[in-house]
Amino acid sequence: MTSLDPQLAQAAQLIRAGKLVAFPTETVYGLGANAWDAAAVENIFKLKGRPATSPLIVHVDSIAMARTLVTEWPPVATRLAEAFWPGPLTLILPKSARVPDRVTAGLPSVGVRVPSHPLALALIQAAQCPIAAPSANRFTQLSPTTAPHVRDAFPEGIDLILDGGPTQVGIESTVLSLTGPIPTLLRPGMVTRTQIEDLIGPIRVQAQAQSGAHAAPGQHPQHYQPKTRLWINATPPRMPQGKGVWLHLSSNTCAVAENVSMTANPADYARQLYAVLHDLDSRGYDWIAVERPPETIEWAGVLDRLTHAACAGESIELGSSIAMQYTRYFEEQVIRKRPYP
Repeated sequence: MTSLDPQLAQAAQLIRAGKLVAFPTETVYGLGANAWDAAAVENIFKLKGRPATSPLIVHVDSIAMARTLVTEWPPVATRLAEAFWPGPLTLILPKSARVPDRVTAGLPSVGVRVPSHPLALALIQAAQCPIAAPSANRFTQLSPTTAPHVRDAFPEGIDLILDGGPTQVGIESTVLSLTGPIPTLLRPGMVTRTQIEDLIGPIRVQAQAQSGAHAAPGQHPQHYQPKTRLWINATPPRMPQGKGVWLHLSSNTCAVAENVSMTANPADYARQLYAVLHDLDSRGYDWIAVERPPETIEWAGVLDRLTHAACAGESIELGSSIAMQYTRYFEEQVIRKRPYP
């Protein structure tokens, strides 16, 4: 860490000065700016080509810093933060008036989390301010899990890129809203619904994005997309025309240009997914076909990312049955009058 200290100090100074710094979190690399600085945050939107309807997540180093961004901090937030922070869980809470509206897409709530990557935490602490940071990629494109991915996406426009090696979680954080009477899962991730409910009781699941400003990032219909067309649930008889690659979980290989065997462990799959897609993007294939992972709670985050990454109108819509499972489960819990702590 000592060798990074000068660069870290430079990165912190740039953040305080309203500049943009890309940095690693345990999920993906983020494109960061001082969350208190509306002009700096605006530069994130301009560089990414991000629509004003898509809010940003604010990264903090502690519960104490998180509470400076919100007007309410219910006991359930403390329980979740103590269990999952630092880590890949974002909590949506009513925002402080000090938080620029640009950060939250004009909504009265803000998403906050404490990342577990040591370099991300060191940057926040050195900058002495919360850092608003979406993924460091062009809007709707594949998220970066290494510093070279960020450089490929942005040959210019970022003032500094901190290289912390490959990310360890590999997909974006779980997003849970605490703004209503019942917590609502807005985006699945590797902190699962089961883990959350084991701690706080039943939660709702948002089946589809709201109109207008989105309650959380990652809710645009097309998102996390490689440049190469991606198909889901393709089987050998349904492979598209042209030269392509088949990402399979089973032993179901087929006669295509390349077969890539993916791990059957959801956490390991998530860790390698974006890196594999970035690599395949560089090989000039016409398409990528992905064997559909299991529709279980543990795979919900991966299924969500693949669904958004798939070619619009050309792949089976995944996640709807997952959402129905969530809804049925919630209704069963309500009927049994399980208390919400």
